[in-house]
Amino acid sequence: MYTTRWCGYCVRAKTLLDGKGLEYDEIHLDEDVLFRQTLHDLTGGWTVPQILIDGKPIGGYTELWRLDRDGTLDELLAA
Repeated sequence: MYTTRWCGYCVRAKTLLDGKGLEYDEIHLDEDVLFRQTLHDLTGGWTVPQILIDGKPIGGYTELWRLDRDGTLDELLAA
């Protein structure tokens, strides 16, 4: 998960994953002055968080929440 320390949606995404007992790697982009370009190059997204599951970008917090809500997140993680 690509994050910045000042991002509220990053906190929400981490809280959701922590609540499910899931481990994740967090990559802080606070020191990267071109972090939006870096994100776009790596994930195709411009905002944080950008979350990847098995190397595949799924989007940000809203997309993660939707996947969790409809049960797809558990399916993705089980695969």
